[in-house]
Amino acid sequence: MENKIVTVETSKGVIKFELFEDKAPITTKNFIELVGKGFYNGLTFHRVEPGFVIQGGDPNGDGTGGSGKNIPLEIHKDLRHTKGTVAMARSQDPNSASSQFYITLADTPLLDDNYAVFGRVVEGMDVVESIKVGDKMDKVTIK
Repeated sequence: MENKIVTVETSKGVIKFELFEDKAPITTKNFIELVGKGFYNGLTFHRVEPGFVIQGGDPNGDGTGGSGKNIPLEIHKDLRHTKGTVAMARSQDPNSASSQFYITLADTPLLDDNYAVFGRVVEGMDVVESIKVGDKMDKVTIK
């Protein structure tokens, strides 16, 4: 099965990442549903930690919001936090991921087995690295 590709259009350029539906079925299903509803369109990247992650997907724009539905933590032994990993953000509760996701800017093994990895950047890592706090996801689609 060929992995679906997510396209995130921003003012800085386009980011594309593949989804690992076979290894993270619950997480990818939730993400695909949100994209299908247009949930991410117009939301911002509210967190940028140089050399670590960029994070977005919060309708509140401050790290406190979500979609109103939480999903359980989904871990797969083959999915690791290397540079360009896409994973779900969450609170202290392991089963609190909702809509916020992050993209790693470097290998971050300390996050392995604690956060649900569900994709990997395949195009536009230079765009990921240029994102600043407040930059918008103008349109997010999946093919």
